[in-house]
Amino acid sequence: MADGRGGPEPTAIRAGAILTIDLEAIKENYRRLRQELRPVTCAAVVKADAYGLGATRVAPALAKAGVRTFFTATLDEAIAVQTALEKTRPSADIFVLNGAGAGPAEDFIAYGLMPVLNSLGELETWSAAARAAGRVLPAVLHADTGMNRLGLPPAELDTLAADTNRLAGIELRYVISHLACAEESGHALNGLQLRRFEAARARLPSAPGSLANSSGIFLGADYHFDLARPGAALYGVNPTPDRPNPMSQVVRLQGKILQSREIDAPQGVGYGAIHRVAGGTRVATVAVGYADGYLRSLSDQASAWIGDRKVPVIGRVSMDLITLDISDVPAEDAHVGALVDLIGPRQDLDALAGSAGTIGYEILTALGARYHRLYLGG
Repeated sequence: MADGRGGPEPTAIRAGAILTIDLEAIKENYRRLRQELRPVTCAAVVKADAYGLGATRVAPALAKAGVRTFFTATLDEAIAVQTALEKTRPSADIFVLNGAGAGPAEDFIAYGLMPVLNSLGELETWSAAARAAGRVLPAVLHADTGMNRLGLPPAELDTLAADTNRLAGIELRYVISHLACAEESGHALNGLQLRRFEAARARLPSAPGSLANSSGIFLGADYHFDLARPGAALYGVNPTPDRPNPMSQVVRLQGKILQSREIDAPQGVGYGAIHRVAGGTRVATVAVGYADGYLRSLSDQASAWIGDRKVPVIGRVSMDLITLDISDVPAEDAHVGALVDLIGPRQDLDALAGSAGTIGYEILTALGARYHRLYLGG
């Protein structure tokens, strides 16, 4: 990004790494998911600061692409998204997944936000809020069908089905549930949860349904109902791990080389000297570490790219630094200040996550605050 005088922004010059976030790619991913779902509505999950990418930038971009329904985890997240969307027309519906207990009912009402009700206790809280406000209040009802996390468990669902007056004063916008194993297309729990969700909806007052997350969208039309709630797929994580990624890559992470050196005798590199190198090895130190979300589990496991050359991460990832074996890279390509691709065209989120023994979700949400962030499009 320019500073108005034609040069790079000072923050880009000072930063140890640059995180590029392609808002146009996020919008394209939304359009891809919407095409998969037609005619079902496609919402967007922007919790955890849009999976670490900046909800106040991502949500308006998605709104421009046509998103009118958003989900956050917390009330504060929802308020931030709503504020960012104030200039967006038409207005959007924002639902808070952590429920009516995520904050005072007065705050939900004042900001025009809606809770996802996860228990009979939350139904009572929201019904009481409706009585106090003197009007019907909208909300989403979450039925647990096998995740055993949030949502009405079977016994509470039985109680509600036997006495739907507990919903007095509540306008049910959706009845939802959440798939536990959707990324495993052949997992038996997917079909079981589908049947349980259909049975739950049949026992409750009529309302639109929502079951599919990112991976659930690709389980087929039976899982689509009236609204899908993709999150990670919008941001480039593969929703179909057993198949090629249908989503566009959204992020690129480039670290700067701080120093390079020639090691001319066998010795260790980094903390604990867990990696030993022979003489004649060239090592580059790059300004990224676990304080930036480059996970410590990547120690001696990951790779990076300098141009079209793959280079291994050697030694332990430390708080602020990693070290690379650049013995096979021409010196002119690995100079001080040169950029190294940690996530990029040749290594996507899921590939880096595989090296770390984790999932793309964790890599995304761990991306640190010290990066210079460069947003493309919007």
